Amino acid sequence: MSLEENTKAKKIRGNMTEGSPAKCMVAFAIPMILGNLFQQLYNIVDSIIVGKMVGPDSLAAVGASTSLTGLFVMIALGTGIGCSVVISQLFGAEKIEEMKTAISTALITILIFSLTLSVLGRACSGSILRLLRTPENIFGEAEIYLNIYFYGFFFLFLYNAFSAVFNALGDSRKPLYFLIFSSLLNIGLDLYFVGECKWGVAGAAWATLIAQAVSALLSFVVLMAKLHRIRCGEYRKYDRGMLGNMTKVAIPTMVQQSMVSVGMLLIQAAVNQFGSVFIAGYTAACRLDGMAIVPMVNSGNATSTFVAQNIGADKPERVKAGYHVGLVMAMGIGLAIGIIMQFFGADCVGWFMDAEEAAESIAIGAQYIGVVSMFYFVMGAMNVTSAVLRGSGDMRWFMSVTLLNLLTRVVLTYAFAEATAGMIIMWANPIGWAVGLGVAYFRYRQGGWRKMKLV
Repeated sequence: MSLEENTKAKKIRGNMTEGSPAKCMVAFAIPMILGNLFQQLYNIVDSIIVGKMVGPDSLAAVGASTSLTGLFVMIALGTGIGCSVVISQLFGAEKIEEMKTAISTALITILIFSLTLSVLGRACSGSILRLLRTPENIFGEAEIYLNIYFYGFFFLFLYNAFSAVFNALGDSRKPLYFLIFSSLLNIGLDLYFVGECKWGVAGAAWATLIAQAVSALLSFVVLMAKLHRIRCGEYRKYDRGMLGNMTKVAIPTMVQQSMVSVGMLLIQAAVNQFGSVFIAGYTAACRLDGMAIVPMVNSGNATSTFVAQNIGADKPERVKAGYHVGLVMAMGIGLAIGIIMQFFGADCVGWFMDAEEAAESIAIGAQYIGVVSMFYFVMGAMNVTSAVLRGSGDMRWFMSVTLLNLLTRVVLTYAFAEATAGMIIMWANPIGWAVGLGVAYFRYRQGGWRKMKLV
Protein backbone atom coordinates (compact mmCIF):
# COMPACT_ATOMS: atom_id res chain seq x y z
CA MET A 1 0.00 0.00 0.00
CA SER A 2 1.49 3.38 -1.01
CA LEU A 3 2.04 6.22 1.46
CA GLU A 4 -0.58 8.31 -0.34
CA GLU A 5 -3.17 5.52 -0.18
CA ASN A 6 -2.36 4.84 3.47
CA THR A 7 -2.84 8.52 4.34
CA LYS A 8 -6.17 8.55 2.52
CA ALA A 9 -7.31 5.43 4.37
CA LYS A 10 -6.49 7.01 7.71
CA LYS A 11 -8.70 9.98 6.83
CA ILE A 12 -11.59 7.67 5.99
CA ARG A 13 -11.37 5.43 8.99
CA GLY A 14 -11.01 6.29 12.70
CA ASN A 15 -7.49 5.88 14.06
CA MET A 16 -7.05 5.83 17.85
CA THR A 17 -3.34 5.00 17.83
CA GLU A 18 -2.36 8.68 17.70
CA GLY A 19 -3.36 11.84 19.53
CA SER A 20 -4.88 12.39 22.96
CA PRO A 21 -6.42 9.17 24.34
CA ALA A 22 -9.15 11.22 26.04
CA LYS A 23 -10.14 13.02 22.83
CA CYS A 24 -10.01 9.81 20.80
CA MET A 25 -12.15 7.84 23.20
CA VAL A 26 -14.70 10.55 23.93
CA ALA A 27 -15.16 11.29 20.22
CA PHE A 28 -15.58 7.57 19.55
CA ALA A 29 -17.79 6.79 22.55
CA ILE A 30 -20.31 9.63 22.24
CA PRO A 31 -21.88 8.42 18.94
CA MET A 32 -22.00 4.86 20.34
CA ILE A 33 -23.74 6.07 23.49
CA LEU A 34 -26.22 8.21 21.56
CA GLY A 35 -26.94 5.40 19.12
CA ASN A 36 -27.62 2.84 21.81
CA LEU A 37 -29.70 5.33 23.79
CA PHE A 38 -31.92 5.65 20.73
CA GLN A 39 -32.12 1.86 20.55
CA GLN A 40 -33.07 1.63 24.22
CA LEU A 41 -35.48 4.52 23.76
CA TYR A 42 -37.26 2.39 21.19
CA ASN A 43 -37.44 -0.49 23.69
CA ILE A 44 -38.95 1.85 26.27
CA VAL A 45 -41.46 3.41 23.86
CA ASP A 46 -42.35 -0.06 22.56
CA SER A 47 -43.13 -1.19 26.11
CA ILE A 48 -45.06 1.99 26.86
CA ILE A 49 -47.16 1.54 23.71
CA VAL A 50 -47.92 -2.08 24.54
CA GLY A 51 -48.50 -1.42 28.24
CA LYS A 52 -50.75 1.60 27.72
CA MET A 53 -52.60 0.61 24.54
CA VAL A 54 -53.00 -3.12 25.10
CA GLY A 55 -52.55 -3.71 28.85
CA PRO A 56 -50.20 -4.91 31.60
CA ASP A 57 -50.64 -8.59 30.69
CA SER A 58 -49.44 -7.89 27.15
CA LEU A 59 -46.47 -5.98 28.57
CA ALA A 60 -45.74 -9.01 30.74
CA ALA A 61 -45.95 -11.25 27.63
CA VAL A 62 -43.35 -9.12 25.83
CA GLY A 63 -41.22 -9.16 28.99
CA ALA A 64 -41.41 -12.94 29.24
CA SER A 65 -40.28 -13.13 25.60
CA THR A 66 -37.50 -10.57 26.04
CA SER A 67 -35.26 -12.85 28.08
CA LEU A 68 -35.25 -15.34 25.19
CA THR A 69 -34.86 -12.76 22.42
CA GLY A 70 -32.12 -11.22 24.53
CA LEU A 71 -30.22 -14.51 24.36
CA PHE A 72 -30.08 -14.35 20.58
CA VAL A 73 -29.30 -10.62 20.58
CA MET A 74 -26.34 -11.30 22.86
CA ILE A 75 -25.15 -14.10 20.56
CA ALA A 76 -25.31 -11.64 17.65
CA LEU A 77 -23.49 -8.95 19.61
CA GLY A 78 -20.88 -11.38 20.89
CA THR A 79 -20.16 -12.69 17.42
CA GLY A 80 -19.75 -9.17 16.02
CA ILE A 81 -17.67 -7.88 18.93
CA GLY A 82 -15.40 -10.92 18.83
CA CYS A 83 -14.67 -10.46 15.13
CA SER A 84 -14.19 -6.71 15.59
CA VAL A 85 -11.29 -7.24 18.00
CA VAL A 86 -9.25 -8.96 15.27
CA ILE A 87 -10.35 -6.37 12.68
CA SER A 88 -9.33 -3.55 15.05
CA GLN A 89 -5.90 -5.07 15.63
CA LEU A 90 -5.35 -5.52 11.88
CA PHE A 91 -6.50 -1.94 11.43
CA GLY A 92 -4.01 -0.70 14.02
CA ALA A 93 -1.23 -2.74 12.37
CA GLU A 94 -2.21 -1.24 8.93
CA LYS A 95 -2.62 -4.70 7.37
CA ILE A 96 -5.39 -3.57 5.03
CA GLU A 97 -5.62 -6.63 2.77
CA GLU A 98 -5.83 -8.95 5.78
CA MET A 99 -8.37 -6.63 7.40
CA LYS A 100 -10.67 -6.84 4.36
CA THR A 101 -10.25 -10.61 4.29
CA ALA A 102 -11.28 -10.71 7.96
CA ILE A 103 -14.36 -8.57 7.31
CA SER A 104 -15.50 -10.65 4.32
CA THR A 105 -14.89 -13.93 6.16
CA ALA A 106 -16.76 -12.71 9.23
CA LEU A 107 -19.82 -11.52 7.28
CA ILE A 108 -20.17 -14.74 5.27
CA THR A 109 -19.83 -16.88 8.41
CA ILE A 110 -22.33 -14.77 10.38
CA LEU A 111 -24.83 -15.00 7.52
CA ILE A 112 -24.81 -18.82 7.58
CA PHE A 113 -24.80 -18.93 11.38
CA SER A 114 -27.78 -16.56 11.70
CA LEU A 115 -29.95 -18.55 9.30
CA THR A 116 -29.25 -21.73 11.28
CA LEU A 117 -30.15 -20.13 14.61
CA SER A 118 -33.30 -18.59 13.13
CA VAL A 119 -34.65 -22.03 12.20
CA LEU A 120 -33.75 -23.48 15.60
CA GLY A 121 -35.30 -20.57 17.47
CA ARG A 122 -38.56 -20.76 15.56
CA ALA A 123 -38.80 -24.51 16.17
CA CYS A 124 -38.10 -24.35 19.90
CA SER A 125 -39.76 -21.11 21.05
CA GLY A 126 -42.86 -22.69 22.58
CA SER A 127 -40.90 -25.40 24.41
CA ILE A 128 -38.52 -22.83 25.88
CA LEU A 129 -41.37 -20.66 27.13
CA ARG A 130 -42.75 -23.76 28.88
CA LEU A 131 -39.38 -24.42 30.49
CA LEU A 132 -39.34 -20.81 31.70
CA ARG A 133 -42.65 -21.42 33.49
CA THR A 134 -44.38 -18.63 31.56
CA PRO A 135 -47.85 -18.06 33.11
CA GLU A 136 -50.75 -19.41 31.04
CA ASN A 137 -52.56 -16.05 30.87
CA ILE A 138 -49.68 -14.52 28.86
CA PHE A 139 -48.25 -17.64 27.15
CA GLY A 140 -50.15 -17.23 23.87
CA GLU A 141 -49.08 -13.63 23.29
CA ALA A 142 -45.49 -14.40 24.30
CA GLU A 143 -45.31 -17.21 21.74
CA ILE A 144 -46.76 -15.02 18.97
CA TYR A 145 -44.18 -12.31 19.69
CA LEU A 146 -41.30 -14.79 19.63
CA ASN A 147 -42.35 -16.54 16.44
CA ILE A 148 -42.55 -13.28 14.47
CA TYR A 149 -39.26 -12.14 15.99
CA PHE A 150 -37.43 -15.20 14.71
CA TYR A 151 -38.56 -14.56 11.14
CA GLY A 152 -36.35 -11.47 11.12
CA PHE A 153 -33.42 -13.00 12.93
CA PHE A 154 -31.28 -12.91 9.79
CA PHE A 155 -31.50 -9.09 9.70
CA LEU A 156 -30.74 -8.74 13.41
CA PHE A 157 -27.46 -10.63 13.06
CA LEU A 158 -26.32 -8.84 9.92
CA TYR A 159 -27.19 -5.41 11.32
CA ASN A 160 -25.11 -6.07 14.45
CA ALA A 161 -22.26 -7.46 12.33
CA PHE A 162 -22.19 -4.34 10.13
CA SER A 163 -22.20 -2.09 13.20
CA ALA A 164 -19.33 -4.07 14.73
CA VAL A 165 -17.25 -3.61 11.57
CA PHE A 166 -17.91 0.13 11.52
CA ASN A 167 -16.83 0.36 15.17
CA ALA A 168 -13.73 -1.74 14.53
CA LEU A 169 -12.71 0.79 11.89
CA GLY A 170 -13.14 3.58 14.41
CA ASP A 171 -16.33 4.85 12.76
CA SER A 172 -19.01 5.04 15.45
CA ARG A 173 -21.05 7.69 13.64
CA LYS A 174 -22.53 5.47 10.96
CA PRO A 175 -24.04 3.02 13.49
CA LEU A 176 -25.44 6.08 15.31
CA TYR A 177 -27.25 7.27 12.19
CA PHE A 178 -28.66 3.83 11.48
CA LEU A 179 -29.78 3.34 15.08
CA ILE A 180 -31.57 6.69 15.08
CA PHE A 181 -33.29 5.81 11.81
CA SER A 182 -34.15 2.28 13.00
CA SER A 183 -35.51 3.49 16.35
CA LEU A 184 -37.69 6.20 14.83
CA LEU A 185 -39.01 3.82 12.17
CA ASN A 186 -39.71 1.24 14.87
CA ILE A 187 -41.65 3.72 16.98
CA GLY A 188 -43.67 4.90 13.99
CA LEU A 189 -44.55 1.36 12.97
CA ASP A 190 -45.41 0.49 16.59
CA LEU A 191 -47.89 3.35 16.80
CA TYR A 192 -49.46 2.28 13.52
CA PHE A 193 -49.55 -1.50 14.00
CA VAL A 194 -50.46 -1.48 17.72
CA GLY A 195 -52.40 1.77 17.99
CA GLU A 196 -54.19 2.00 14.64
CA CYS A 197 -54.32 -1.60 13.37
CA LYS A 198 -54.89 -3.08 16.87
CA TRP A 199 -52.48 -5.97 16.22
CA GLY A 200 -51.32 -6.12 19.87
CA VAL A 201 -47.96 -7.74 20.60
CA ALA A 202 -47.85 -9.09 17.04
CA GLY A 203 -47.77 -5.50 15.79
CA ALA A 204 -44.82 -4.71 18.05
CA ALA A 205 -42.95 -7.75 16.74
CA TRP A 206 -43.61 -6.89 13.08
CA ALA A 207 -42.47 -3.31 13.70
CA THR A 208 -39.15 -4.58 15.05
CA LEU A 209 -38.66 -6.99 12.14
CA ILE A 210 -39.30 -4.37 9.45
CA ALA A 211 -37.12 -1.71 11.08
CA GLN A 212 -34.21 -4.14 11.49
CA ALA A 213 -34.53 -5.32 7.88
CA VAL A 214 -34.42 -1.79 6.44
CA SER A 215 -31.51 -0.77 8.68
CA ALA A 216 -29.53 -3.90 7.82
CA LEU A 217 -29.88 -3.32 4.10
CA LEU A 218 -28.88 0.35 4.37
CA SER A 219 -25.91 -0.53 6.62
CA PHE A 220 -24.70 -3.06 4.06
CA VAL A 221 -24.77 -0.54 1.22
CA VAL A 222 -22.89 2.13 3.20
CA LEU A 223 -20.31 -0.33 4.56
CA MET A 224 -19.51 -1.68 1.11
CA ALA A 225 -19.05 1.88 -0.19
CA LYS A 226 -16.74 2.71 2.73
CA LEU A 227 -14.58 -0.37 2.19
CA HIS A 228 -14.39 0.32 -1.54
CA ARG A 229 -12.84 3.73 -0.82
CA ILE A 230 -10.04 2.14 1.21
CA ARG A 231 -7.61 1.12 -1.55
CA CYS A 232 -5.56 -2.03 -1.20
CA GLY A 233 -4.23 -4.96 -3.19
CA GLU A 234 -6.03 -8.24 -3.82
CA TYR A 235 -7.56 -9.91 -0.79
CA ARG A 236 -9.31 -13.22 -0.19
CA LYS A 237 -13.09 -13.24 0.16
CA TYR A 238 -12.98 -16.17 2.58
CA ASP A 239 -10.05 -17.56 4.51
CA ARG A 240 -10.25 -20.46 6.94
CA GLY A 241 -7.05 -19.43 8.65
CA MET A 242 -8.45 -15.96 9.28
CA LEU A 243 -11.69 -17.52 10.49
CA GLY A 244 -9.71 -19.60 12.95
CA ASN A 245 -7.94 -16.48 14.21
CA MET A 246 -11.23 -14.65 14.69
CA THR A 247 -12.93 -17.57 16.41
CA LYS A 248 -10.27 -17.41 19.13
CA VAL A 249 -12.01 -14.23 20.22
CA ALA A 250 -15.46 -14.57 18.65
CA ILE A 251 -16.40 -17.93 20.16
CA PRO A 252 -15.40 -17.04 23.74
CA THR A 253 -17.16 -13.68 23.37
CA MET A 254 -20.25 -15.35 21.92
CA VAL A 255 -20.24 -17.95 24.68
CA GLN A 256 -19.73 -15.22 27.26
CA GLN A 257 -22.61 -13.16 25.90
CA SER A 258 -24.76 -16.28 25.56
CA MET A 259 -24.06 -17.32 29.12
CA VAL A 260 -25.12 -13.89 30.29
CA SER A 261 -28.42 -14.35 28.51
CA VAL A 262 -28.79 -17.93 29.74
CA GLY A 263 -28.37 -16.51 33.21
CA MET A 264 -31.03 -13.91 32.46
CA LEU A 265 -33.30 -16.72 31.25
CA LEU A 266 -32.80 -18.49 34.56
CA ILE A 267 -33.53 -15.28 36.43
CA GLN A 268 -36.62 -14.74 34.24
CA ALA A 269 -37.79 -18.23 35.19
CA ALA A 270 -37.45 -17.24 38.84
CA VAL A 271 -39.39 -14.02 38.17
CA ASN A 272 -42.15 -15.84 36.29
CA GLN A 273 -43.13 -17.87 39.34
CA PHE A 274 -44.38 -14.68 41.03
CA GLY A 275 -47.07 -14.04 38.39
CA SER A 276 -47.87 -11.45 35.75
CA VAL A 277 -48.10 -8.51 38.19
CA PHE A 278 -44.49 -9.03 39.28
CA ILE A 279 -43.38 -9.72 35.69
CA ALA A 280 -44.89 -6.44 34.45
CA GLY A 281 -43.10 -4.41 37.14
CA TYR A 282 -39.83 -6.24 36.54
CA THR A 283 -40.15 -5.74 32.76
CA ALA A 284 -40.70 -1.98 33.12
CA ALA A 285 -37.73 -1.68 35.48
CA CYS A 286 -35.51 -3.72 33.15
CA ARG A 287 -36.41 -1.43 30.24
CA LEU A 288 -35.28 1.58 32.28
CA ASP A 289 -32.23 -0.28 33.53
CA GLY A 290 -31.28 -1.23 29.97
CA MET A 291 -31.33 2.41 28.90
CA ALA A 292 -29.54 3.66 32.02
CA ILE A 293 -26.53 1.36 31.64
CA VAL A 294 -25.95 2.17 27.95
CA PRO A 295 -23.29 4.85 28.60
CA MET A 296 -21.31 2.52 30.90
CA VAL A 297 -21.50 -0.38 28.43
CA ASN A 298 -20.37 1.82 25.54
CA SER A 299 -17.56 3.31 27.59
CA GLY A 300 -16.35 -0.28 27.87
CA ASN A 301 -16.79 -0.89 24.14
CA ALA A 302 -14.82 2.26 23.34
CA THR A 303 -12.08 1.13 25.71
CA SER A 304 -11.98 -2.29 24.05
CA THR A 305 -11.54 -0.81 20.55
CA PHE A 306 -8.92 1.66 21.80
CA VAL A 307 -6.94 -1.15 23.45
CA ALA A 308 -7.19 -3.43 20.39
CA GLN A 309 -6.00 -0.77 17.97
CA ASN A 310 -3.05 0.29 20.12
CA ILE A 311 -1.95 -3.27 20.85
CA GLY A 312 -2.12 -3.97 17.11
CA ALA A 313 0.04 -0.87 16.51
CA ASP A 314 2.56 -1.96 19.21
CA LYS A 315 1.73 1.00 21.44
CA PRO A 316 0.90 -0.65 24.78
CA GLU A 317 1.94 2.48 26.66
CA ARG A 318 -1.30 4.15 25.49
CA VAL A 319 -3.49 1.41 26.97
CA LYS A 320 -3.12 2.58 30.58
CA ALA A 321 -4.10 6.13 29.67
CA GLY A 322 -7.11 4.84 27.71
CA TYR A 323 -8.15 2.65 30.63
CA HIS A 324 -8.12 5.61 33.02
CA VAL A 325 -10.16 7.71 30.59
CA GLY A 326 -12.70 4.90 30.29
CA LEU A 327 -12.96 4.56 34.08
CA VAL A 328 -13.60 8.27 34.57
CA MET A 329 -16.25 8.23 31.84
CA ALA A 330 -18.08 5.12 33.04
CA MET A 331 -17.98 5.76 36.78
CA GLY A 332 -18.80 9.47 36.46
CA ILE A 333 -21.80 8.78 34.23
CA GLY A 334 -22.87 5.88 36.47
CA LEU A 335 -22.91 8.09 39.55
CA ALA A 336 -24.86 10.82 37.75
CA ILE A 337 -27.50 8.43 36.39
CA GLY A 338 -27.78 6.71 39.76
CA ILE A 339 -28.57 10.01 41.48
CA ILE A 340 -31.18 10.89 38.85
CA MET A 341 -32.87 7.51 39.25
CA GLN A 342 -33.07 7.92 43.02
CA PHE A 343 -35.25 10.98 42.52
CA PHE A 344 -37.20 10.11 39.39
CA GLY A 345 -37.03 6.31 39.04
CA ALA A 346 -40.53 5.68 40.37
CA ASP A 347 -42.04 8.27 38.03
CA CYS A 348 -40.23 6.68 35.08
CA VAL A 349 -41.62 3.23 35.89
CA GLY A 350 -45.07 4.81 35.91
CA TRP A 351 -44.67 5.67 32.21
CA PHE A 352 -45.23 2.05 31.25
CA MET A 353 -48.59 1.32 32.86
CA ASP A 354 -51.78 2.96 34.03
CA ALA A 355 -51.23 4.16 37.60
CA GLU A 356 -54.59 2.89 38.87
CA GLU A 357 -54.72 -0.38 36.94
CA ALA A 358 -51.14 -1.46 37.72
CA ALA A 359 -50.19 0.27 40.98
CA GLU A 360 -48.66 -2.88 42.46
CA SER A 361 -46.54 -3.56 39.36
CA ILE A 362 -45.30 0.05 39.36
CA ALA A 363 -44.28 -0.24 43.02
CA ILE A 364 -42.27 -3.41 42.30
CA GLY A 365 -40.50 -1.81 39.34
CA ALA A 366 -39.73 1.37 41.28
CA GLN A 367 -38.15 -0.63 44.10
CA TYR A 368 -36.00 -2.59 41.64
CA ILE A 369 -34.65 0.47 39.80
CA GLY A 370 -34.08 2.29 43.09
CA VAL A 371 -31.71 -0.42 44.34
CA VAL A 372 -29.70 -1.23 41.21
CA SER A 373 -29.17 2.41 40.21
CA MET A 374 -27.21 3.07 43.42
CA PHE A 375 -24.45 0.81 42.08
CA TYR A 376 -24.23 1.83 38.41
CA PHE A 377 -20.73 3.21 39.01
CA VAL A 378 -19.59 -0.29 40.01
CA MET A 379 -21.09 -1.73 36.84
CA GLY A 380 -19.26 0.93 34.81
CA ALA A 381 -15.90 0.15 36.40
CA MET A 382 -16.40 -3.58 35.77
CA ASN A 383 -17.23 -3.02 32.09
CA VAL A 384 -14.22 -0.82 31.41
CA THR A 385 -11.76 -3.04 33.27
CA SER A 386 -12.94 -6.21 31.56
CA ALA A 387 -12.88 -4.33 28.22
CA VAL A 388 -9.09 -4.06 28.51
CA LEU A 389 -8.94 -7.86 28.69
CA ARG A 390 -11.27 -8.26 25.69
CA GLY A 391 -9.44 -5.68 23.58
CA SER A 392 -6.11 -7.40 24.19
CA GLY A 393 -7.53 -10.84 23.35
CA ASP A 394 -7.22 -12.15 26.93
CA MET A 395 -10.45 -14.08 26.51
CA ARG A 396 -10.12 -16.66 29.29
CA TRP A 397 -9.99 -13.97 31.93
CA PHE A 398 -12.62 -11.89 30.17
CA MET A 399 -14.99 -14.87 30.21
CA SER A 400 -14.14 -15.58 33.84
CA VAL A 401 -15.16 -12.06 34.84
CA THR A 402 -18.51 -12.32 33.10
CA LEU A 403 -19.33 -15.82 34.24
CA LEU A 404 -18.48 -15.14 37.89
CA ASN A 405 -20.65 -12.03 37.79
CA LEU A 406 -23.47 -14.09 36.29
CA LEU A 407 -23.02 -17.09 38.57
CA THR A 408 -23.20 -14.84 41.62
CA ARG A 409 -26.48 -13.34 40.45
CA VAL A 410 -28.11 -16.67 39.56
CA VAL A 411 -27.06 -18.44 42.76
CA LEU A 412 -28.27 -15.60 44.97
CA THR A 413 -31.57 -15.38 43.06
CA TYR A 414 -32.39 -19.07 43.37
CA ALA A 415 -31.15 -19.34 46.95
CA PHE A 416 -33.26 -16.48 48.28
CA ALA A 417 -36.04 -15.81 45.74
CA GLU A 418 -38.86 -17.42 47.70
CA ALA A 419 -37.68 -16.18 51.09
CA THR A 420 -37.55 -12.58 49.85
CA ALA A 421 -40.61 -12.75 47.54
CA GLY A 422 -38.31 -12.03 44.60
CA MET A 423 -36.63 -8.95 46.07
CA ILE A 424 -33.19 -10.63 46.11
CA ILE A 425 -33.12 -10.20 42.30
CA MET A 426 -32.44 -6.49 42.62
CA TRP A 427 -29.62 -6.95 45.15
CA ALA A 428 -28.00 -9.81 43.23
CA ASN A 429 -27.07 -7.45 40.37
CA PRO A 430 -24.72 -5.11 42.26
CA ILE A 431 -23.17 -8.00 44.20
CA GLY A 432 -22.40 -9.72 40.88
CA TRP A 433 -20.93 -6.51 39.47
CA ALA A 434 -18.63 -6.17 42.49
CA VAL A 435 -17.39 -9.75 42.10
CA GLY A 436 -16.72 -9.22 38.39
CA LEU A 437 -14.88 -5.97 39.02
CA GLY A 438 -12.64 -7.60 41.61
CA VAL A 439 -11.57 -10.39 39.24
CA ALA A 440 -11.07 -8.03 36.26
CA TYR A 441 -8.98 -5.56 38.25
CA PHE A 442 -6.80 -8.37 39.63
CA ARG A 443 -5.97 -9.50 36.09
CA TYR A 444 -5.39 -5.94 34.91
CA ARG A 445 -2.88 -5.32 37.70
CA GLN A 446 -1.25 -8.73 37.19
CA GLY A 447 -0.57 -7.74 33.57
CA GLY A 448 -0.82 -11.05 31.72
CA TRP A 449 -3.18 -9.48 29.15
CA ARG A 450 -0.22 -7.56 27.66
CA LYS A 451 1.08 -10.78 26.06
CA MET A 452 -2.15 -11.60 24.19
CA LYS A 453 -1.68 -9.81 20.84
CA LEU A 454 -3.61 -11.66 18.10
CA VAL A 455 -2.06 -10.32 14.87
